[in-house]
Parts: sequence; C-alpha cells; structure tokens
Amino acid sequence: MNYTADEVLEYVREEDVKFIRLAFCDVTGKPKNLSVMPDELPRALERGCPFYPAAVRGFDGAGSLLLHPDPTTLSVLPWRPDHGRVVRMYSTGTKPDGAPHPADTRSLLRSAVQTAERAGVRFRFGAQQTFYLFRLDEEGNPTKEPYDRAGYMDIAPEDRGENVRREICLTLEQMGIRPESSCHEEGPGQNKIDFRFSDALEAADNAMTFRTVVRTAAHRNGLAADFSPKPLGDAPGNGCHINLSVEPLTPSASAKEDLLEPALAGILSEIAAMTVFLDPAEASYLRLSGRPVTKIGWSDEDRSGLVWMQKGRAELRSPDPETNPYLAFALLVLAGVRGIGAGLSLPEAGGSSGTLPASLVEAKQAASESVFIRENLPEAVRRAYGCR
Repeated sequence: MNYTADEVLEYVREEDVKFIRLAFCDVTGKPKNLSVMPDELPRALERGCPFYPAAVRGFDGAGSLLLHPDPTTLSVLPWRPDHGRVVRMYSTGTKPDGAPHPADTRSLLRSAVQTAERAGVRFRFGAQQTFYLFRLDEEGNPTKEPYDRAGYMDIAPEDRGENVRREICLTLEQMGIRPESSCHEEGPGQNKIDFRFSDALEAADNAMTFRTVVRTAAHRNGLAADFSPKPLGDAPGNGCHINLSVEPLTPSASAKEDLLEPALAGILSEIAAMTVFLDPAEASYLRLSGRPVTKIGWSDEDRSGLVWMQKGRAELRSPDPETNPYLAFALLVLAGVRGIGAGLSLPEAGGSSGTLPASLVEAKQAASESVFIRENLPEAVRRAYGCR
C-alpha cells in the first residue's frame, strides 16, 4: 500500500484498527510478531518498540532490541474481524543505537539491494512455493494423511484443494499480492500458487506473507499446510523455485539479457557455497538426491535442471521452502552483482561444472570454506546455520 507513517496513523484511527502486528522473522525465516495497541503505534513508528530477543534464533545473546515497523508494508489481515481490525507491518530489528542487528535478514536484503543499485542494476524475484495439505487427527494435530489423491493439474472432485487455493488467492489479493495461477501439483494433496515478480524486498515480504496465508487458510478449513522439503518419503518434495530477472536502472544501459547472463554466471560460481542457506534442513537433501537439479549448470530447453533460462528470466530450482527468502534473495543479488562486475560468462548450456553438496554436512562445509559467504554474511548468521 506504500503508506507513510502519518498515513498509517490516520488509517488506524479511521478504520477501527485495534491491534497492530509488528512482524519479523528469526535468522532461519521463522515468522515472529509483537502485537501493539493503537496508543503505542506513534512511539513504535518514531523510536521503535522494545522487545527481548533471548529466545529468537540468531538474536539470542543480545540485550533489549527495538522493532521498527516499515509503514510501506501495512496490510490488513483479512481473516480477522472487521470490527477491531488487525493489521500487520514488517519490521526491522535494531540495536538501541539504531543499527540493524546482524541477524536481521530483512536488513541484509535491503543492503544487498543498495549494493545492486550502486552497480546500476535492479533484481526482481518471484518465489514458487509448493505445499501439502494434510488432514488433522481427532485432537486437531497434523497427520501425514493427504487431503486428496489427485495428481498434476487434476480437477475436482479428485482435486479437493481447489476451494482452499481459491480462498488463498482471494486473501492474497485483499493483501495486495496478485496471484497469477494455481493448480494441484504432482504429489497427493500437493498444491502450488504462483504470483507476480516484484522488487527484491517486496518479493521476500510476499513469500513470507504467502506462507502465513496458506497456513491460515488450511487451518480455517480443518487442515494443516506442510512446506517441509520432503513430507512424504514416496512422493515429490516441496520446492521453492526462485524466478529472477535483472534490469538496468537507466534506459540506455545494457539489455536485460546482457545483464542476466553474467549475473547467473556469478550465482552459479557461488551456488554450492549458498546451498546450506537455500536448503537448510536434513530433509532438503532427500528431496534433491538423484535429481538433475543437483548438477551445476543451466539450460534454455530442459526445465528439470538447476537453472532454466528463458527470455530475460531465469528459474533457480534447487531451493526449498525452508529457506529464508530475505537471506536467499540477498545472496543471489550479491553473487549476481559480483558476476556482472567481473564480466563473468556462463558455461555452455547443458554442461556441468560440478554438483551441489549431497548432504547438510557437506553444505555447511562448503559455506564455511567460502570467501564469498564470509565476506557477505555476518558471523551471527553463519553461526546460526552451523558454519564457521
């Protein structure tokens, strides 16, 4: 909605808002929030709202910190009552002196975007996240029983998730996120919803919002949404395919295709070191095992590999929904800028320059040995992922 701080205050007064959620995430991308009442909002907007981060991963060990809400991210939570509305703003976690905490990955992404702007380029992203819908047991706990047994692009009545996806899409629209398409995926009870490209920070916010909306809609329908990489051992895993493009900030600069190729070359040169942050769970490597996506390379024809490139866009297919989108996008931007600055060239299409780490242990080791990771990620982030 791109509100200013004053417009947020006016909106809260005029629209009967009673609760304001200051949303952020821990270093792994797990959503967190602190809810404040309207009387506290002016102070939060001006000076930040104190919170004690001892139990927030990555922030633990710090003293009292401050949450600074971003007015441009104001959104109503449509599933909450109209009377006494609840709104949400994404927030930055800072130290008392105003400096972002090293584990605040939204700030890391903002800094990466600024680095790209200084290089004269802008990255745009879209995250395609798949998820399973599982039934609940009699006590309301998630099971591993899929909501249906439909397959790829099947329709009702085999596809029982149709109405849930409809509710998700309508809710996303109400929150200013525009879905492009939705369908049943390959696995039983597996679903996918795609939405449009956005600038890096907005795209990461949208990815976080998407997960919250999906889980909320599933719960409202008596189901559980599961984004884990490999929920069922004998069925396809969940991916978080990241679509990206690169464009010049000035019209007279290089064409998108001319920027995308060196950016991708930079990303592929660092992708093994990034993998622990894109696929941070043990189950991530069960999902990747034996698949073409583990070969480091690209193609403009075969969509089953690591990177598929078409008409100024690329799709990175190795990440899964356990990734923190702020951290993932930041690393891709920084590696892409490095590739552009160095004038790197892509290897031959269809070839391979190695493979991704085959296990979480190997992924941590690759990150620990990487100069790129050490130069671009604070120690608090590396340590949270088990890297030196």
